[in-house]
Amino acid sequence: MKNAHYIINGILAVAVIVLFILHFSGGKRNQSDNNGSQEGDSIRQSLLPVAYIRTDSLLNNYMLFKDLNEASMKELENHRLDINQRKQRFEKEVKDFQQKVQLNAFITQERMNQEGARLEKTRNDLERYAAQIEQNLSEKQMHMQLQLQDSVLSGLKLFNAPQKYQIIFSNIGTDNFYYVNDAYDITKEVVDFLNARYTPAKE
Repeated sequence: MKNAHYIINGILAVAVIVLFILHFSGGKRNQSDNNGSQEGDSIRQSLLPVAYIRTDSLLNNYMLFKDLNEASMKELENHRLDINQRKQRFEKEVKDFQQKVQLNAFITQERMNQEGARLEKTRNDLERYAAQIEQNLSEKQMHMQLQLQDSVLSGLKLFNAPQKYQIIFSNIGTDNFYYVNDAYDITKEVVDFLNARYTPAKE
């Protein structure tokens, strides 16, 4: 009885190994029987359940990233214009003050001191304003990155809902991989999927 038990277990172990091999190589056996339109499917079936996305390419082609980046650039340009205009006005006031001092245009020393104190306060206010704007832009940039990350990750979960892949890697340029077969690149599929479900915000 013990020998029969060992034999049955041995047969089951061999069967599991054979099924495992067939699972990962089955596509190769059927490849010669399929026509040209089925070659891509058979190749994909023979691959391991992993894939990678070229992150730089995804961002360059994802409409949400383009819209967020465009809005961010416009806001940054508007704030820079605003701050530069404020600086120019302040610099003009300082220049006028210096000319009045040189021409001895102030009636009293007290009046000159008051104007100097006002300009000093204006300078401090302008510096605080510029620092606050920079902080606001930094917070908005972080919020944009989180929004983009959330959109990509939630989109990938839907894209991979049938559990086609067990692992999806992220790759930027030549980082992370010295070499990887292009058949594992699903960047275009993911970009098309994300763009298809993206609805631009109404202005």
